Amino acid sequence: MTYDRLVCANCAAPVSEGRCHVCRANRERLQQENLFAGLNPMTLIALLAVLIAAVALLAHQTA
Repeated sequence: MTYDRLVCANCAAPVSEGRCHVCRANRERLQQENLFAGLNPMTLIALLAVLIAAVALLAHQTA
């Protein structure tokens, strides 16, 4: 789950907007915990597809 879908219990706003100090603190914590937190799901899928294609190409060349 990405942090843009989380709702703050303190101000009832999306955490990604950072309206209160709790939102901002949690947004910072989530961004620091996960290397890929700033990427959207489509970008991650594209990176995975490129990785699979590279592995398939490498396997084809060695066979």
